[in-house]
Amino acid sequence: QVQLVESGGGSVQAGGSLRLSCTVSGRTVSEYAMGWFRQAPGKEREFVCAISRSDSRTYCADSVKDRFTIFKDNDKTTVYLQMNSLKSEDTAVYYCAADDWAYGIILDSTLYKYWGQGTQVTVSS
Repeated sequence: QVQLVESGGGSVQAGGSLRLSCTVSGRTVSEYAMGWFRQAPGKEREFVCAISRSDSRTYCADSVKDRFTIFKDNDKTTVYLQMNSLKSEDTAVYYCAADDWAYGIILDSTLYKYWGQGTQVTVSS
């Protein structure tokens, strides 16, 4: 059973930074296409950033692409989301997702097989 565990969430003032981590049990992140999603209260879950399985290509949503970075070390079991210049609208529960079938970048949440429990990020203005 694959488990994803997120950490690094918390409260920060607008303009600040946080780094989220997602650790995968059992195998290195080179074996998964991975992504970060977020869900704010009363809103649908939305795509944030994704990274491909073996060649680490990345893609982020327009709303975050100049501020957030997704990265990983393929020899390790953790993928990261570096979040800079945080805004109040970034407040949400952030979820890590993984899939061990696809090789490309996955933007569609329904295509991910495994999910973490989420970590809260709160940005105060």
